[in-house]
Amino acid sequence: MRSIVLLCSVLALATIQVWLVQGDSRGSKLWATEVIPDDSFLARYRKKAIGKWEKDIQKLEARDATESDPENAIMFIGSSSIRRWSDIAIDMAPFRTIQRGYGGAKYSDVAIFAKRLLHPHEYRALVIFVGNDVQGKPEDHTPDQVEQLVRYIVSVSNSHQADAPVFLIEVTPTSKRYSAWPAIRKVNARLREIALSTPNTHFIATAEHYLDPDRKPRDELFVSDRLHLNEAGYDQWAALIRRRISETLEFKSEFETKAGAAVANESSGK
Repeated sequence: MRSIVLLCSVLALATIQVWLVQGDSRGSKLWATEVIPDDSFLARYRKKAIGKWEKDIQKLEARDATESDPENAIMFIGSSSIRRWSDIAIDMAPFRTIQRGYGGAKYSDVAIFAKRLLHPHEYRALVIFVGNDVQGKPEDHTPDQVEQLVRYIVSVSNSHQADAPVFLIEVTPTSKRYSAWPAIRKVNARLREIALSTPNTHFIATAEHYLDPDRKPRDELFVSDRLHLNEAGYDQWAALIRRRISETLEFKSEFETKAGAAVANESSGK
């Protein structure tokens, strides 16, 4: 029992959050004091992001003002693959969803607007997919840039809802950008490293399911632009994402139950 209590303490410290517990006879709720992430490095991206995406963000904020979020929903943010997912509510059932994707966003764009995207919402978990940082162009982001941006977005979520796990979806291989696939794979490897090194952050591996035996993109899973998923592509994506979220939340629930019992027993001297 003492080893479980010790493990709980280590994990709590690793989150770099200050926890407060409020409760009554019906139970307790975890709150985190807000740790304001340093966003000074975003200055280089801000003007371009605002010039390109401000109107889209304002449209999302208009939805925030008029739509009520489902309770205990999974929030999805990111680029056009999130925005175009018309059947997300059906595909992700029994999870309820909040969908806030826009255009051809890069991680730099999502980072600039992270607070405006996340702060209006309460969510059980956050799922992020951004597929445009590497396109085979001179202005592509490096893996180091992507890592800095992703860690910032995760920190914004943690400061807002520290108990909500964050899921990073692997960038999908596509025929449209296959010439850049070696560079995209480096970004995917970095996303995996971020998840492995960041508490309560998880990687959703998807790429292998979109490659044929010759390691070429499976065009039958994409619409005619060979970049965006078709219905079959979304079906495959949904199954992978839903399974990973289910496994993680189930483990989290079991761990919290066992840890709570261990703490209670330790407090009572059992």
